[in-house]
Amino acid sequence: MNEQMIFALIIFIICYVLIASEKINKVVVALAGAVLFIFLGYVSQDNAFTNYIDWNVIFLLIGMMIMVGVIKNTGIFEYIAIFLAKKARGNPKKILIMLFLITGVFSAFLDNVTTVIVIAPISILIAVELGISPIPFIITQALASNIGGAATLIGDPPNLMIGSAADLSFLDFLQNLGVFIAFAMIVSSGVVFLFFRKQLKVTNERRARIMEFNEKELIRDKGLLIYSLVVFGIFLGLLVLSELLNIHAATIALVAAVLLLLRAKKLNVEHFLGNEIDWSSILFFVGLFVMVGALEETGLIHFFSQQIMAITKGNMELTAVSVLWTSGVASAFLDNIPFVAAMIPMIKDISHVIGTEQAIPLWWALSLGACLGGNGTLIGASANIISAGICKKSNYPISFWTFTKYGALITLINLLLATVFVYVRYF
Repeated sequence: MNEQMIFALIIFIICYVLIASEKINKVVVALAGAVLFIFLGYVSQDNAFTNYIDWNVIFLLIGMMIMVGVIKNTGIFEYIAIFLAKKARGNPKKILIMLFLITGVFSAFLDNVTTVIVIAPISILIAVELGISPIPFIITQALASNIGGAATLIGDPPNLMIGSAADLSFLDFLQNLGVFIAFAMIVSSGVVFLFFRKQLKVTNERRARIMEFNEKELIRDKGLLIYSLVVFGIFLGLLVLSELLNIHAATIALVAAVLLLLRAKKLNVEHFLGNEIDWSSILFFVGLFVMVGALEETGLIHFFSQQIMAITKGNMELTAVSVLWTSGVASAFLDNIPFVAAMIPMIKDISHVIGTEQAIPLWWALSLGACLGGNGTLIGASANIISAGICKKSNYPISFWTFTKYGALITLINLLLATVFVYVRYF
């Protein structure tokens, strides 16, 4: 390792620690790191913008944010939550499991942060009407969002990054991870039921209150809802056929987003785009891509990939399990997005040595570890932090340890299941 590589690594570690500690806004840190690397000449601006910023991920995120924003404004998510609560006849145990499963499904086809932002307030309302604490509902929904998000290309930002880097399609994710994540959701739903069953006891009078809700009043624009669901269905269909049609996922997402914006005449587009698109996340990705590109330019990524191969002696089973557990444990304590951004070029480098096809299990191991590991602690995933914040605003604070004692066990169970799955499925 030469002097330039050491200095680049020091800069990246400092940025990573600052991002993880949240002492300084992570967007500021990522952009500052990117600018510093360009200024020091570790990567040129032209090279950074042309070769290292993954514009497919950036525009896919923007398109998804617009689509979800429009659909959210129709009231459909609130409708489904109340509808399920009434179907459960106000039984809090059934409601817990139903909302857990529906959160997982939503998170597979939307993004997990948006899912919990929409579902959490409704869950709190239901819990308050039942006269019980909403904390079990909020914790289980955060857990479900991270598990469900692992199932598809668009379910979690790490999957977007992995899919774009490894040229894996929506159908590839669904075929390889879909069945396993469905199984993991079922197992996890049983575990969370055991966690909270004693806390979910209510009177018949309280259950009757839920039955008085009129979910139909929550639909704010029926015409837009029908149109949105049709467009979103076409969007998913085109994603499945994207390889056959040779169309990038970002292009499909932007087309769907534009179609929805053209129909949503009641929206103030300028205000909508300013509020529904998470520009902070977009800029964070840009800065991160440039920083990792600089590490690649210095040869540091190649150096680390060689070390991984030396440790595992080229054994693919051991390498895949190492990637799974390393990403799982790291994602429990650190933001999984910068971790995945750093791991992607390493796995790319390994694939150049062993072959693209042979390296495929490593991509799935990285995806599962990063997504499932986010449940390990309260700070492991954005969905966890946002869920706890929503709960705190309603005067039901969730402490770090309260979340972690449940999340850590769910993570351990899911990582063990994922280890068996990766070994049996690919080796």
